[in-house]
Amino acid sequence: MVSLSQHRGPDRPTLLNPAAWPVWAVPLLLAFVQVAGSFGAQQGGGSPGHWKGPDNDLHAAYPSTPLDALGVALLLAGPALLLLRRRHPVVTLAAVGAVTGLYFLRAYTYGPALLSAPVAMFAAVAAGQRLLAWVGTFTALGGWLALTAVIGVPAAERGSPGMAFPVERPTLGGTIATLGWALVVLVTAELVRMRAQKAAASARGRAEEERRQASEERLRMARELHDVLAHNISMINVQAGVALHLIDDDPRQARTALAAIKVASKEALTEMRSVIGALRADGEQAPRAPTAGLDRLAELLERARTAGLAVETEITGERRPLPAGPDLAAFRIVQESLTNVTRHAGPGPVTARVRIAYGESDVAVQVEDDGRGSPLLDDRPGGSGLRGMRERAAALGGTFDAGPRAGGGFRVRATLPTAGSPERSDPS
Repeated sequence: MVSLSQHRGPDRPTLLNPAAWPVWAVPLLLAFVQVAGSFGAQQGGGSPGHWKGPDNDLHAAYPSTPLDALGVALLLAGPALLLLRRRHPVVTLAAVGAVTGLYFLRAYTYGPALLSAPVAMFAAVAAGQRLLAWVGTFTALGGWLALTAVIGVPAAERGSPGMAFPVERPTLGGTIATLGWALVVLVTAELVRMRAQKAAASARGRAEEERRQASEERLRMARELHDVLAHNISMINVQAGVALHLIDDDPRQARTALAAIKVASKEALTEMRSVIGALRADGEQAPRAPTAGLDRLAELLERARTAGLAVETEITGERRPLPAGPDLAAFRIVQESLTNVTRHAGPGPVTARVRIAYGESDVAVQVEDDGRGSPLLDDRPGGSGLRGMRERAAALGGTFDAGPRAGGGFRVRATLPTAGSPERSDPS
């Protein structure tokens, strides 16, 4: 039977998939990198502009506000807010944007202080809040540029004592770089989202295919068990009745009936083991009993004759090995038809005629009897006999019909395509 665990591809390594990390892992990493990196950048002269002034002094051009308690708190606030990114991505994006904006309004050193904002943008896009992420990001950047254009100061005045927001006025190059940075982050987030959606859709498709295959396998097993049990149990039931009726008057005939019961029960056990063997665990040996097919038709007919049913056989066309599917289906249709004759043909001598016609691209099976006929009792939705035969034929793209004959009795006919399938291999 198909098992989901047998077909699932290898899982993506957890260490390479940040989405699978605990929610606190990324914020903890960012908190360390932002604080340590910002202090390192401050010691190394990191500032909004990394070029020197006229006096060759890096800090004289773009001095930054030294990190204080507020600066460290803002560096830690961004990662802390990211703890909410999976449940409240939009709120997280807005809050992280506000904290980051306040940090740069204070003109603290640049360093890695900007890392929390891309993570919040990624989280919003991944959560499906794409429009809000795009509109919110560029609206916030537009407001930032407008505000800094109004309250910003020339580079030479940055770091003046008493200034609450000693932010520099935006330049054309800085504006283009800021908008380009935001665009790159959002486009990358969209690409990651589309890749994740494609992977999820592929996983859902595989799971659906595996469920469909498992359902088909269960249906096939149910048909096999029904056909095996119904035929042999019916034969056993008929012969048991004969034996009970003749046990006193004709012990020899009763002995023959009991021998037929023994053969039918052994056959039922053998075929049941063969069917159930398909459910074995990986690594176990395959069933050694030959698979049912038209090459075992003679055995099937002999069992029916032993049970007291007169059977005539006619085979036309060039007999040849058939693909496994049509071969098994043809055998089971003959088997189930003979079972129905035994059950429903009525009292008195009954003759069943089995015709197998091998065509170039199909095989036709017909079983008819001259009994009293039978209503299609098991063709209702709850039935298994005729319904199972019809399902077998339909699964192979063939045709099936069954019904009473005009002159009395019942007829079953099926045509099963054989082209386009590999031939059954020799089990020996």
